[in-house]
Amino acid sequence: MMQELEQASPHARITGTVYLLYFVTAISAQSLLTRRFTASAEVMNLLADGFYIALTLLLYRIFRPVNRTISLAAALLSLAGCVVMILTQLHFVGGRVTPLIFFGLFCILLGYLIWRCIFLPRLLGVLLILAGLAWMIYPVPQLPHVLLASIQVLGISAEALLMLWLLAKGISKERWWAQRAAFE
Repeated sequence: MMQELEQASPHARITGTVYLLYFVTAISAQSLLTRRFTASAEVMNLLADGFYIALTLLLYRIFRPVNRTISLAAALLSLAGCVVMILTQLHFVGGRVTPLIFFGLFCILLGYLIWRCIFLPRLLGVLLILAGLAWMIYPVPQLPHVLLASIQVLGISAEALLMLWLLAKGISKERWWAQRAAFE
């Protein structure tokens, strides 16, 4: 039974590592951009997008036993956000379409899945739902600078806490398996 649990459970620490790689590459891209290394920043952004696509698929695998339909919808929204971001970076799409709408909805659904699951703390779900709502209003023109900064802090902190939890604690394989068994 233990070997079956080991094989069937998702790899939360691998997911956390991919999340960390996304954060490192995205932050590096922004750092390069502020130093006017535009070409390097664009390459780093594309690499970050690749990590986020992998992360999306890994998170789908983790949360599929909670609710397959919502997990799939969340993954599709995240992938749509990644496509919009890549197309924008490659200058195929103008600035009128923002990926933050897709990522906001993704965070809301992911937060809901965390709230409903039995293998992660509900507080992480609440924080992700709040972050998703914040990302949804972020593109609104003429928001005060203080509010924009608060939204960034909330959004980045919520995702960073999930990443750190996955890296440090992982998830209970027994609880994940129990959720999966209840789902089937």
